[in-house]
Amino acid sequence: MKIGKYAFNDEAQANSKIEALGVDDDGNATHSHAIVRLGHIVLEQGEYDAEGNEITAPVLSDDYHLDVAWRFTPQYDDDGNEIEQSHPYGWASYAVAISDGNGVHSFYGVDYQSNKL
Repeated sequence: MKIGKYAFNDEAQANSKIEALGVDDDGNATHSHAIVRLGHIVLEQGEYDAEGNEITAPVLSDDYHLDVAWRFTPQYDDDGNEIEQSHPYGWASYAVAISDGNGVHSFYGVDYQSNKL
């Protein structure tokens, strides 16, 4: 499994990329990748008083975010060495690089840094 983090212009653009991976007539995935729709993630936490009233609104990303746990079928070169996988066609330009930690989401404790594309 490899993990990718992505930022799209909007939800419609993200949906078109997901649909291109394969969905049936009911909108169910026909691929084996796990996709988590994070939406507009919080960049800065808001402030609230003791009663929960908002003092300062949180700052949200303008982009629509997805995390994907890619499940690739291993491929090998002529010498039998496994070929390193990359983002599926059209996804790399939306990839977000996180230099430390897991970001706002992780897949059941799977370390992003050790498994990122």
